[in-house]
Amino acid sequence: MAQAGTFERERQLAAEIEPAVEAAVPGIDVLAVELLSPTRFCVYVDHPDGVDFELCAQVTRLLDRYRNEWTIDVSSPGPERPVRKPEHFQQAVGRAVQLRTAAEVAGKTRFRGAIVAADTAAVSVAANDATYEIPVELIVRGNLIDEG
Repeated sequence: MAQAGTFERERQLAAEIEPAVEAAVPGIDVLAVELLSPTRFCVYVDHPDGVDFELCAQVTRLLDRYRNEWTIDVSSPGPERPVRKPEHFQQAVGRAVQLRTAAEVAGKTRFRGAIVAADTAAVSVAANDATYEIPVELIVRGNLIDEG
């Protein structure tokens, strides 16, 4: 599966899965959908009461219609929490992240640094004595960096 195709398929799956799961489970936040292989994806979820086995099982059952084509994993965000949506970036201002973009920004597709600002359109990341303004729509992967 080509990289660009992978990210496009992830976005399609996320667009289908996020609203369905978030409507069915009060308080849940679908953080990201990541393709792990051409036949396997992982849905990262968070909930104010925490993520336990029962919540993961509930989400897996909600995704039964995908099970003919896919192996499905459902996971808590973990210490390197996925950040993909504008609100995730806004909540992470001041935190270290690693980001990957679908196209070059200032000649790069990978960034590692601290989020210094974020809005609905772009994320500003300070890295290597420079600040990069990265359009949210170009970010295909983003995770907090566990500094613990």
